[in-house]
Amino acid sequence: MLLPALLCYGGFTALCLSMERHYSDLLAGKPSLRRRRVLKVVGWLLLCVSAWAAVSAEGWTLGLVKWSAVLMASAVLLVFLLPYRPRWVLGLAGAALLLSPLAAWL
Repeated sequence: MLLPALLCYGGFTALCLSMERHYSDLLAGKPSLRRRRVLKVVGWLLLCVSAWAAVSAEGWTLGLVKWSAVLMASAVLLVFLLPYRPRWVLGLAGAALLLSPLAAWL
């Protein structure tokens, strides 16, 4: 369940960055409309791929239950990091996306 967890965190971070307020908090400046749309699409795509990874690893019944738990855990981690350690958010998202191919290989 490492791959779905990494993909969920990356997806939620992309969705977070698609909002103007969070984008300006984490990165300097305002995002363009095109960048916001791309971040939304990438975020939802990563969440869908994480669901596929969980279901293919565990089956439909247990995979969806574990994917729901991973969704909640990654969202809670992101929500707690945003106000207290905002610089960690992007670092962890980058690390998660870089480690995803390794997790898929395992």
